[in-house]
Amino acid sequence: MALYRNHVIARLLILLFCSISLNLGATHISKPVLVEPKTQYQVGEKVVVNGWVDYNAQPTADVLLNFRVTTETGTLIAEKSYTSDKQGHFQFELETRNLQPGGYTITITSHCLEIHRDICSYNEEKLTFDLNNP
Repeated sequence: MALYRNHVIARLLILLFCSISLNLGATHISKPVLVEPKTQYQVGEKVVVNGWVDYNAQPTADVLLNFRVTTETGTLIAEKSYTSDKQGHFQFELETRNLQPGGYTITITSHCLEIHRDICSYNEEKLTFDLNNP
C-alpha cells in the first residue's frame, strides 16, 4: 500500500511541475524599442518619438502601444494609444506649445497583439526629456 501511495504522490508531483512550467512559458513578451530618442526640446517644438516593437528579435505589426506623458510631479498631461504599423514601427508626436518648461516622461507600454492580450507581459520603455524656453 505504501508503494502505491508513493507512486501516486510521485505522479501528482510530476503533473504539478509540468503544469507550472506550462504556465511560466505562457507569456507574450513584446517590448517597445526607441530609435535615437532626443532628450532636449524647446517650448513650441514638436516632440517626436520613433521606435519599433520587438517580439523575438523581430519588428512586429499590429501591437497596441499606450503612450503616457507625465510631468516631473507625475501629473498626466497626455495619453494616446496606437498600433505598430505593417513593418512593426511606431511614431508618437506631442505638441509643446501650451506646456511649461521642465522635465517630462513619456512611458510607452506594449499591450501585445489582440490574440495574446490575456498572456501579455505589458513591457514598457520610458523616455525622459527636458522642455526649455526658446
